[in-house]
Amino acid sequence: MNPPATADTLTVLYDGACPLCRREIAHVKGLAERQGNSDLCFVDISRETEGDTRSDAERAALLARFHVQRADGSRLDGAAAFVAMWRRLPGWRWLAKLAGLPGALPLLELAYRGFLVVRPTMQKIARRNDTAQSTSDLAATPRLSVYLERELRSDHAGETGAVAIYQGISTIAAWRGDAELIEFASQHGQTEAEHLRLIEAWFPPARRSRLLGPWRVAGWLTGALPALFGRRAVYATIAAVETFVDQHYQQQIDHLQSHGGPEGLLPLLLRCQSDERHHRDEAAALAGAKTSWPLRAWCQVVGTGSAAAVVLARRV
Repeated sequence: MNPPATADTLTVLYDGACPLCRREIAHVKGLAERQGNSDLCFVDISRETEGDTRSDAERAALLARFHVQRADGSRLDGAAAFVAMWRRLPGWRWLAKLAGLPGALPLLELAYRGFLVVRPTMQKIARRNDTAQSTSDLAATPRLSVYLERELRSDHAGETGAVAIYQGISTIAAWRGDAELIEFASQHGQTEAEHLRLIEAWFPPARRSRLLGPWRVAGWLTGALPALFGRRAVYATIAAVETFVDQHYQQQIDHLQSHGGPEGLLPLLLRCQSDERHHRDEAAALAGAKTSWPLRAWCQVVGTGSAAAVVLARRV
């Protein structure tokens, strides 16, 4: 239920017919409810309600992009709307502060436009996943040890970030007209989206990381920034990311081989690891053996950041 409106209420206008939006808003609502005084309310604009006077054209425009509405009736859309919402949420205000840095908001808007390009494909995947989940009861979800639950939470966050990495690469590659890089990002991105779907089948929403929004932003920037400098920077970045991911999956595989676990989980992790190793080896070959020291330093930062993200995702 929405809180009573106040002079500072921010109304989030969301598409309740979109499975991606439903998941994100459910998470945001949970944060707002735990805080108790966020002055956020939520309106599903995917269907007409009593007293709704919006025209079809206005509704279509609102559904095409994310919008929030201030108490005075003015609206923000796209990246600016997300930033306004983040300012009201515990744990996300730091991201809103980063968005206030010079040049940050245009980059976020570019990321959001890149997301809109791939949104229809992601919606199809999410709907298939929702259909599969609806055929089984949550109680049938395999029991996981504390260790495996934390690791799968980090796996889910990591694959969410990986999908965003390739979205970032695709956005900049399309802007630069780089067909080779677009194809590279498309092929790898489809594999990562499939990994995400498979892990989501094991890991229900209630157990997932509460920081998926920041993971998406960080992932998009990890892909977009090197893409600004060309293919070699992208390939070296992917090789660095996948080197860490291979090691991360190997730790879980070793645990399952030593201690056992739910049936079907080990083959899933082995499949994901095999794909990630293929991505690593392909990217490393394309990057070449010789790299500049700034690129090596960047790759070190990427590896360290990936490790830090896993530590955080296990707990939050």
